[in-house]
Amino acid sequence: MSKNSCCVYLGDKLAAYGFGEDHPFGPQRHHVFEQAFYQQQLDQKVDILPPVITDQQTLELFHTNEYIQKVIEQSKFGVGYLDNGDTPAFTGMFEAASFVAGSVVDAIDQLMSAHYKKAFIPIAGLHHARRHIAAGFCVVNDCGIAIETLFKRYGLQRIAYVDIDAHHGDGVFYSFEDDPRLIFIDMHEDGKFLYPGTGAITETGKGAAAGTKLNIPMPPQSDDALFFKMWPHVEKFLEKHQPEFILFQCGADSIKDDPITHMEYSEKA
Repeated sequence: MSKNSCCVYLGDKLAAYGFGEDHPFGPQRHHVFEQAFYQQQLDQKVDILPPVITDQQTLELFHTNEYIQKVIEQSKFGVGYLDNGDTPAFTGMFEAASFVAGSVVDAIDQLMSAHYKKAFIPIAGLHHARRHIAAGFCVVNDCGIAIETLFKRYGLQRIAYVDIDAHHGDGVFYSFEDDPRLIFIDMHEDGKFLYPGTGAITETGKGAAAGTKLNIPMPPQSDDALFFKMWPHVEKFLEKHQPEFILFQCGADSIKDDPITHMEYSEKA
C-alpha cells in the first residue's frame, strides 16, 4: 500500500470532457478544482495519478454496443445530439468519455488490490446516461460502469451507491432498480423542481430489490442543518445492508449559488 491512503486523478485528459467554455459543464470545472487542490496543499496528503483510458469492452459492461457505436461515430465530427437535445456531441468525446470511465475503473482496481483505501476523480459521476442513450450532459455512465465492473470482474454481491448531487441519479437508479445487489441511496433536490424529475421517496426498488433503494428528495433551499438532519438515515441504511464496497457520487451542485439548482448547502455538507 502507498504511504498515502487516498489517490486523486488529475490531468488534461479529464478536463477534455466538457461541452465548451460557455457551457455549464466545461473545462473550467477541472481547472478550478485543480487550482483549489494545490492552493490547499492537498497534493501533500494524497497521491496524484494520471487519467487512464479504458476500452470499448469495458464501456459495454454497462452500455449497449449499439449506443457505444453511435458515440464513436458522432465523436468524429461533433455534430448533433446523443439524446433528445440535452447532450450535444463534441469532437473527441469518445476518447474524453473513455478517460473518465477508465480513471474510475482504474481507481476500482487500485482499491480492490489494496493500494489505496479511497480514490477521488473530480470529473466523473456521470449518473444520468442510460444503457442505450445519453442524458443530462452524460455521454457515458461511469457510475454504472463501475458497478458492473465490481459485479462482473470482481464478483461482489453487495455494493452501495451513495449520491448527494442535486440531481437524482436516474441513470443508475433505473438501470439497477430491480437488482438487489445494488444498495442505492440518493439525497437530491425534489424532482418536482429540478431535472430529471425522478427519485420520489416511494421509489424503493422493484421485485427482489424492493427495499434496497432509498430516495430522499430535499426541498429547494435546503441548507446544512437539513442535510445533517437527514444524513443519519443514509448511515442507518448502509449499516443495515453492510455493503462490500461504497461508491460515492458527491456532485457539488447542491452548494449555495449554483446557477442551475436551488439548494443552499455550504462546503461543510
